[in-house]
Amino acid sequence: MLIDTHCHLDFADFEEERDEIVKRAHDAGVKQMVTISTRVRKLDALLAITEKYPSVFCSVGTHPNNAGDELDIQTEDLVRLANAHEKIVAIGEAGLDYFYDTQKPEDQQTGLRRHIDASRETQLPLVIHSRSADGDMAAILTEEMGKGAFPFILHCFSSGAELARIGVDLGGYVSFSGILTFPKSEELRDIAKTVPQDRLLVETDAPYLAPKRWRGKRNEPSYVVNTAEVLAETLGLSHAEMARITTENAFRIFSKMPRI
Repeated sequence: MLIDTHCHLDFADFEEERDEIVKRAHDAGVKQMVTISTRVRKLDALLAITEKYPSVFCSVGTHPNNAGDELDIQTEDLVRLANAHEKIVAIGEAGLDYFYDTQKPEDQQTGLRRHIDASRETQLPLVIHSRSADGDMAAILTEEMGKGAFPFILHCFSSGAELARIGVDLGGYVSFSGILTFPKSEELRDIAKTVPQDRLLVETDAPYLAPKRWRGKRNEPSYVVNTAEVLAETLGLSHAEMARITTENAFRIFSKMPRI
């Protein structure tokens, strides 16, 4: 069994064949999925998907590339929404993205801190997006953890070794996507070797970043199998053992998500 801890089943790429995509995931051994919020105002669409598919759960939050559009969303709004529905098992994705210069850094940082507060209050894991922002992300996580613990995931990890180390030291989990499988991702595979096995997760970030076996195609949850295989080979583990480890880790960090 595997869990795709981060996908976007509400995106238009999946609209025409969502039933088939979920079935293919199940057939591939991906028995549960977490579809991740990028705009709080689109939460109803996410919840409708989770209500249709018992194996699908979701988060609530604002992607950093949408931060300026939802600055009116306060911590208490995130907490209220997260507590209102059994299928909401995480906060986010929130974070910092300095690669795409579409949102002010201060707006992204404001949103991130509000999501951290919501994670701290609910103890639901914060799904963190961090791109080209290692220094600021490490500083904010360190500062905020000093105010009180909160669970978090460095999702689709493609940052440097230092952010991975700091994240793990602060109690966070590190999630690897199809990027791990790319031939030129040797440095990322080396970082994966440094992450304790009880902090490892796998994801697709579908419809983006299809792993090597399907490179160039639209990604989907069933493809997380290839990422798990490469992670297993990187760590010298069997595929079955890697599946067991990442699945147990997923249930630990997504503590509100039941086993289906």
